[in-house]
Formats: sequence, C-alpha cells, structure tokens
Amino acid sequence: MNTASADKETFFTKMALGLMLAAITVSSLVLGVVAVVAMNDGSESAAGATGGATVVQVHLTEFAISMVPDTVPPGDVVFQVMNHGSVEHNFSLPSLNAKTAMLKPGAGEDLTVSGLEAGDVGVLCEVPGHDAAGMKGTLHVVDGAIAASASGDSSSGSTMAWQQMDKMMADVALKFPAKTQGTGNEELEYTMSADGYKVFNLVAKVIPWEVEPGKFVDGWSYNGLIPGPVIHVNVGDKVRMVLKNELPESTSLHLHGIRVPNAMDGVDPYTQKPIIPGGEFTYEFTALEPSVGMYHSHHDAQVQVPNGLAGALIIGDWKTLAMSAARGRVKDTDGIAEQENMMVLNDSGTIGLSLNGKSFPATTPFALKVGESMVVHYFNEGNMTHPMHLHQPSGLVVAHDGKLLETPFWADTLNVAPGERWTVVYTALDAGVWAWHCHILTHAETPEGMRYMVTALIVS
Repeated sequence: MNTASADKETFFTKMALGLMLAAITVSSLVLGVVAVVAMNDGSESAAGATGGATVVQVHLTEFAISMVPDTVPPGDVVFQVMNHGSVEHNFSLPSLNAKTAMLKPGAGEDLTVSGLEAGDVGVLCEVPGHDAAGMKGTLHVVDGAIAASASGDSSSGSTMAWQQMDKMMADVALKFPAKTQGTGNEELEYTMSADGYKVFNLVAKVIPWEVEPGKFVDGWSYNGLIPGPVIHVNVGDKVRMVLKNELPESTSLHLHGIRVPNAMDGVDPYTQKPIIPGGEFTYEFTALEPSVGMYHSHHDAQVQVPNGLAGALIIGDWKTLAMSAARGRVKDTDGIAEQENMMVLNDSGTIGLSLNGKSFPATTPFALKVGESMVVHYFNEGNMTHPMHLHQPSGLVVAHDGKLLETPFWADTLNVAPGERWTVVYTALDAGVWAWHCHILTHAETPEGMRYMVTALIVS
C-alpha cells in the first residue's frame, strides 16, 4: 500500500487539527449535544441520590464499551450510560447483578452501584452475541484512585464542558497519524512449484496487535498481519495456497468471491475436514476470471474473522480494468492508475471498529497529487453495513463484488455491506487534507474526539 512520505506526514500533522476537525465538526456537535442532553435528563435526581459518588461515563457503540474513567476508587459509582450505536444495547455488571434496561439508539440511563470493593469488575452488553463481538470490558477499582464527583460541577464528568470536549478532540487529532506496531495488507510473495503453480504460504496464529496507540489486543492473523497479506495473481494462473494452523482451535479457509472447485470452498465439514491446531491444508485452483475477492476463515467465523483472519485476493490487473471503465469520466488517461489500495472494514471482535486493522489515530493516511488517480477496493469483513465517505473528491464506482458495472456511477458516500466488495476510482482535484470515514457518526467520533473508522486523503 502506498502511504504518505515523511514530508507529507509533516504537512498533514500541521494541517490536521484545523482541516479535519472542521471537516466533521457537525458530527462532533451532534454527539456533544446528544451526550449533554441525555445526561442532563434526570440529573437532579441522580445527584441527589448519589451525593459524592464517583461518576463513570459509559459510551456504547457497535461493538465496543468505552468507560471514562475506567479506573475508580472503592465506594459508590454512578454509571451514566449512553447508547451512541445504531441498535439496542444495555450495560451490565454480571458479578454485581446490576444492569440497565435495553437502551434504544440515542437513549441513556443512570445506573448506581453502591459499595464497590477493590478489584476488577467485568462489564458487557447482554444482547446475544454482542459481548463476543467486542462489547465487554473491565472496570478497575483501585484504592487511591481519584474520584469524579456527581455534584453537577462541569469538570466532574457528570457533563462535559465544551472547553474540555474541544481539548480532548484536539489532543486526539494531533496524534494522527500515530505510529503503532504492525501494518497489514503487505503484498505476499510466491514461489513457483515444479508443476507450474504459484505457491502462497499462510500461517494462522494469534499475535499481540496494536489497534491504537498503547492498546494491544489478541489479534488472529495470517503471517502476523491484520488484515492478512494481499495476494495478487493473473487470470490463467494456477494457484496453490498452503495454510498452516497455529491457532488454539481448528480453522479453514474460504475463498470469498473467487471461482474455485467445490472441494476448495473451505467450508468444513462439507468440503473438507477442519484444519486442527498444528495441521495444514492445501487449496488449489486456477484463476479463471478477474475478481476482487477475500480469503477468510469459515470455522468459528464469528470469532476468527472479526478478530483478524481475513485478507484480500485480487485476480487480474485492476489498476487497468478500473481505469478503463472510468475512461472519459475522470480524466484523460492511458488506462493506468497511480495506486491500488485496499480498505478492509471491521466493527467487532478484538479488533473492533477499524480501517485496515487500525483505529484512529493509528490509521494510515493516503496521498495523491492533484490529477492523480487511485483504485480503492472496499472489503467489509464486519457485521454491519458501513457508509464510507471521502470528503472530496467524489468517487466513480466501477465494480461490485469483482464484476465491472455496465454503468459506473458517482458516489461520495457508499454503503458497504458485510461480505461486499466495491471498487472505486478516486481522482484528486483539489489540494488539502480530506477526511475519509464511516458516516455512521458514532463509528468516527466520540465525545472524547475522533476515533475508530477515520483516516484522510492528503492531496498536494
């Protein structure tokens, strides 16, 4: 993947605060107003009932629970819970038999827990499957931790003053692009076998993966990468993919959107036996037609895929195919784009809301010069549809699920459903730093600042 050079990253850092905050300021205001209004509803009764209790603001999204602060002193705690997601959630402390009602999107509720003792307390959303998708966490109860009062003082955490919100947003924005360990989507090299196959070796294993600065999770990776390495082959190639399983459970490999023999479909127990820990399996097929596909687990997939077991598999020269489809629509061209980039979307598992395995401010910016074009393949390996929005320029959508469209269309916001692949040509028209994010606002920002599915296109 092409990333910004050092001088462009410096340029971006200087401009990011002013341009990117302005670019999605509407979402900031909406979230701020929603949080303040919801938390003010019934605030008198909450303050009167809890006195000097510690206040914890709880933000629920698909699929994460954020607690501010997540470390509190022993004693009474008021959890001010807001559902910033797009479906119902609740907030539960199972070990304490305490929970909120099911909260509709935009709704909130105060939950008071008395007499917390030092130790760790697990929290989760009780909607079936949501905890496995990432909606769980730990509240740390520590002697000597600083308490936040519920007295109504704006600095206490019961509401957030606009000055505090602005500072938190600025602090996060200025960290972008933050350096973290690990980068996905690296090109996978192959070897040629004596019988004419391009051989790609994959190892599935659990690794520590830094999703955002300082936040390491147990990532499920191919070759130590999340997303897994990109595999490029040509039409007519004979392809051999050898998967070794170093996971703590069995797995398999499904070639999603790729035409393969049934025996190579990777759906155990129908087309093969599961690949047990320590075992391996060889997948063979001939690349019969151009395609934009994915390879991912099809065993315990609701855990393995959102935890990271997915990668892009591209058949054919899509830099040429896409630009040929765009000829006469975006610019005079010789049919070749300057770049081809992958954008893998996720929203659950240990990785959570992310672009290419990273959460803002650790996402990677993209860079073009005015007049240059790039081909972007969107892949949704999550559980929700994500409306992806590049502030400028509009993109020309040229292919869906690896098939060229008879009539390409323009879109500045494109819905990408789970399992879908869309191919879009973006041509840089105006210099600047252009925000690029999921337009479910809670997937791009919190009251503490931009987060999750946000990056930028730098045009010079």
